[in-house]
Amino acid sequence: MNSYTILKKVSQKDLDDLNHVNNVIYVEWIQQISKEHWQAVSKKLASGFIWVVRRHDITYYDSAKLNDEIIITTNIKTNKGPISFREVEMANNKTGKVLVKSITEWCLLHSQTLKPIRVPDTIKNLFLDS
Repeated sequence: MNSYTILKKVSQKDLDDLNHVNNVIYVEWIQQISKEHWQAVSKKLASGFIWVVRRHDITYYDSAKLNDEIIITTNIKTNKGPISFREVEMANNKTGKVLVKSITEWCLLHSQTLKPIRVPDTIKNLFLDS
């Protein structure tokens, strides 16, 4: 499961004072899809791991407005040591126009020690296309 996709419909509570989706909502969506993707693939894996955000790099290209349907797709670009680089793209489902792109660095922690651990091959392999 290299990529994972969800669909969001913009509601009134997602909007800021300019009637655009608030940037905090985009961050929430990035975290939501990342968590859902992990949960979808990690069912095959014993517990013992926690992911924490190290860094978000977000580029905003256009704004989403009330009732827009947003298609959100994520995938793992690469891993280096304990860091996994996750890409998220959000686009208007009707026009296909890209609204937001992000790269988030997630750090893998051991659930007992809360210390960073190298992303093992067993986890890397979960995100490969079968």
